[in-house]
Amino acid sequence: MEENKESEELSEVEEKHEKPRETFTCTQCGKSFSNKYGLKSHMRVHTGERPFLCDQCGKRFTQKSHCYQHLIIHTAENLHTCDQCGKSFRHSSSLKDHMRIHTGENLHTCDQCGKRFTKKQFLKFHMRVHTGEKPFTCDQCGKSFTQSSQLQNHMRIHTGEKPFTCDQCGRCFSQSSGLKIHNSIHTGEKPFTCGQCRKTFITASALKKHMKVHTKEKPHSCFVCGKSFSTLSYLHAHKKIHTGTRDHVCSECGKTFTFMSDLKEHQRIHTGEKPYKCSYCDKRFRQSSTLKTHERIHTKEKPCRTSPVKPGLDINSCQGQVKDDLTCQTGQVS
Repeated sequence: MEENKESEELSEVEEKHEKPRETFTCTQCGKSFSNKYGLKSHMRVHTGERPFLCDQCGKRFTQKSHCYQHLIIHTAENLHTCDQCGKSFRHSSSLKDHMRIHTGENLHTCDQCGKRFTKKQFLKFHMRVHTGEKPFTCDQCGKSFTQSSQLQNHMRIHTGEKPFTCDQCGRCFSQSSGLKIHNSIHTGEKPFTCGQCRKTFITASALKKHMKVHTKEKPHSCFVCGKSFSTLSYLHAHKKIHTGTRDHVCSECGKTFTFMSDLKEHQRIHTGEKPYKCSYCDKRFRQSSTLKTHERIHTKEKPCRTSPVKPGLDINSCQGQVKDDLTCQTGQVS
């Protein structure tokens, strides 16, 4: 009798594990979520509800986390600021780690390329660039990654999960970095300025890449054709030209693309989204390059063209660099 009872209990446990995970689907747009709280938060995109109020300025938000991030603006006196570069941190421990960038104290140096890191863990991640080790593999498509966080972000391609929502327009993103960059469309903020040409950028990593335009540094070479690139991510993107890889697929029409950025631009054909607005009139555009071309009608500015434009290159790009679709390693010290 006891054996039968144990067998029944074991079967019940197995049934619970084998039971398909319940999903919660939005009746407005069909998006699915793993829990009801995710669906409830998402529904505010359709209803326009913004229940979280900033008690300092009255601004409202769809999510509590967005309200919390916003409050930092009002509590700037509680931030810990670096007296060397002006960068601010919420915690004193983060400032202490950051200060080592300036002092050079206890930094961890890569013996392959000389790059330095504030934490041993960051150096360990970086070493995989040299060894080629990618221990984290997607069980859906077989793609491998150097970090578990990269795999987690990648899995959202398969699940369709986009947990980061813009509280201004409701657009959703699979990564917080995507939302941060998108927010600049609404705010126009570009806090990182090049000391050489005064060009401004949304992120520090974008400024760092840009600086190589001035230094002419191109340390990463393609072993197939010998072409050199300023960043490893540009080289990875370039390699797809040789392999013919088109691993970014449009879920609406099945069209494939070499670069994620091309897929995102293409998807605006289906969504009708035109995020780039002319600062002189009310016209909107799907691509920033089209906006720049259009604005010359107002400014009478002539495009920068020192040589004939090659087929397939953006006429607004003086560099003609391969599009970048990779995220920079965090924690790296230049």
